[in-house]
Amino acid sequence: MRLNKTHISPHATAAFYTMRTFASAVRPYWFGSPGKFRHDIGMTANQWDGLRGQAQELHEAREAALVHCRKLGQLAARSIRHVHRRQFDEARALLAEARAAAELARGVLAPFPQLNTAYLHDTEKEMVEAAAVLAIIDGAPLPTCESLGSQLMAYLNGMGEAASEVRRFALDEMRAGNLANAERILAEMESIYEELITFDYADSLTNGLRRTCDALRAVIERTRSDLTVTASQQALVQELRASRAALNQAAVEPQG
Repeated sequence: MRLNKTHISPHATAAFYTMRTFASAVRPYWFGSPGKFRHDIGMTANQWDGLRGQAQELHEAREAALVHCRKLGQLAARSIRHVHRRQFDEARALLAEARAAAELARGVLAPFPQLNTAYLHDTEKEMVEAAAVLAIIDGAPLPTCESLGSQLMAYLNGMGEAASEVRRFALDEMRAGNLANAERILAEMESIYEELITFDYADSLTNGLRRTCDALRAVIERTRSDLTVTASQQALVQELRASRAALNQAAVEPQG
């Protein structure tokens, strides 16, 4: 049976005309022509291309910064190794190269604050460690955060790592009998520790500075113990030598 308008309820008729009106209204925005989807809804093709260009710039900046950061970490580690070999001129030259690499990395990242710079923090920390180790061994003033251009938390953690690192040099000095220099290095370690523990903030802010301080405290205690034992042994050796010298002198003196 063929339906006519008399068989359609008023509600169905109203719904039909509402849908037809809606379809007519949105058709120009959804379809340029029948069966062809339009891509310019909200974002145009040029705008999408612009976003792709920005993402590419972020990618290129990140890759370039990673190259500089890897070089920075390698140079800082080599500088510390030369310090322990007592090749101080080479250590200074490598440290200068490391600081230049850090400047390049910061320059690449500066225009892109949305990039995560955790890798820069880690390598800057190694640079700070190398600079501080060289200063402590040389007996020179410690480098400042401003002079190195590092991030604050990278500087603090780097100083803590440096104070732990110089224990190795202090032990070398003890074996060589240079107790005075070993005591000076230990005093520097303690001074750095006493300053760092005052930065009592959340680990999420300090990037684990509390753990660095805990490790440094244990290193300081072991170094103090080693120095105490070495000093006692050296004093005992000196007394034995004095006693032997006195006995030898008494042996060669003529009997009265």
